[in-house]
Amino acid sequence: MMAPRAATARFPFIAATASLVGAVLIASAAPSRVGPSGIGAAAARAVSMSAPRQPGGEAPPEPVDPAAEPHDPPKPDNETRLPNSAQNNAAEGEITPELNEAVSRGLSSLARRQLEDGSFGGDRFGRSVAITALACLAYMADGNLPGRGPYGDLVARGLEHILANCAETGLVATDATTGPMYGHGFATLFLGEVYGMTAGGGDTALNARVHTALVKAVRLIQASQNAQGGWRYNPIPYDADVSVTICQVMALRSARNAGLDVSKDTIDKAVEYIRRCQNPDGGFRYQMDAGDSLWPRSAAGVSSLFYAGIYADAAIDRGLSYISDSAFPGRGDSSRAHYFYGHYYAVQAMYLAGGSHWARWWPAIRKELLDTQRDDGTWNDQSIGETYGTSMALIILQMPKRYLPIFQK
Repeated sequence: MMAPRAATARFPFIAATASLVGAVLIASAAPSRVGPSGIGAAAARAVSMSAPRQPGGEAPPEPVDPAAEPHDPPKPDNETRLPNSAQNNAAEGEITPELNEAVSRGLSSLARRQLEDGSFGGDRFGRSVAITALACLAYMADGNLPGRGPYGDLVARGLEHILANCAETGLVATDATTGPMYGHGFATLFLGEVYGMTAGGGDTALNARVHTALVKAVRLIQASQNAQGGWRYNPIPYDADVSVTICQVMALRSARNAGLDVSKDTIDKAVEYIRRCQNPDGGFRYQMDAGDSLWPRSAAGVSSLFYAGIYADAAIDRGLSYISDSAFPGRGDSSRAHYFYGHYYAVQAMYLAGGSHWARWWPAIRKELLDTQRDDGTWNDQSIGETYGTSMALIILQMPKRYLPIFQK
C-alpha cells in the first residue's frame, strides 16, 4: 500500500462533565431540541447567519467565499519541533504482531457498522458526523484513503456523508444535531487529514470539494471564538468550555498542516483560554471559573498546548505529571467515565512529549487495549457505545504507524 504524503506545511503555532464524552456524541447526534446547553443544527445554521451580537462576543459568522482563502501560505523560516517527540523518534517494538491482529479484527468489525448513507452511528444516538469522522480516521490511520486501500470505498462513503452535511455557513452537522461544535470540530479534523493526505493527486474534483468545505469550516471556527478565546456547543461567540475549545484547536492545527491559512491571533487567544483553565494541581477544569480537575480534559489540555507549538513549558510539565498520577494504564479502570476520550488525548500528549513519557505510557495503554478488546473485535464505551469505542481504540493503537499527518513530524 502506498503511504500517504506528509503534510505540505507544518503548524508553527498550533494543531463534570456532562459535557465531556457524553457531550461529544450527544452534541453531534442527539435528536433536535431546544435546551439549556444547545440548539438544533438547523437553528444553529440560522443563528450563525442572523443572530444578534451577544454580550461580550462578536458578530456571528457569515457565509464564506472559499476563493478568498490563501491555499498554501509560506512555511516559517525557523520552525521549532519537539526534539524528543515520538513524531521524530520511533521506539523499538512500538507495533507488535498482536497489535496488528487486534487492529485487523477491529477494522473488520467496524466496517460492518457503516450505514447506507456512509455514516456511522453512535449506537444510542443515531447518525453522527463526529463518530463518522472518527471511524474514517481509524481507517486512514491504517493507510486507507478515499477510493484507495482495502477500506478505501468505506472512507469515500464516509467522506461523502460529511460533505453532504456541510452548510453554506461552514457548519458541518446533521439536521438532528444539538450543540454542533463538537461534531464540527471532529469533522473539520477529518477534512484536514483527508486534504493533507490527498491534495495534489488522485481525484482533483473531490480534492476541490474537500478544500472548499475545509476552508468554510475553518472560517466558521475562527468566527465563533468568544472574547476569552474559547468555544462552546454552538457557533456563536458567547460562552466557552475547555473541552469544545480543544476540539477546535486540533481541527485548526490539522487544517494548517494541510496548507490553509489559520489566524495566529485565533491560536494565541485559544492558548490563553486553555492556560486559564489549568488548576494548581496541573489538571484542567471545565471552564475558567473554579472547578475540579479531571484527567480526560487534562490530557486534552496538554495536547492542545503541544499542537499550538508550546513544547517546553511549566504548564505542560504539571499537566503530564497530573495525567500520569491520575490515569496511568493498567489499573483495571477501562470502564470509567470518558475512558476512550481521555486516552485518545493522553496518548497524544505522551507521544508528543516523547522520551520516558512515551516509553512508559505506550506499552501500558497498548496492553490494556489489547486485553479489553471483545471477541467480536470491538471495544465498548460505557456512555456512547461500541462504534465510538472501537473507533477511538483503533486510532490510539495505530498512532505509531504515523500515517495521519497530525501524527507526523
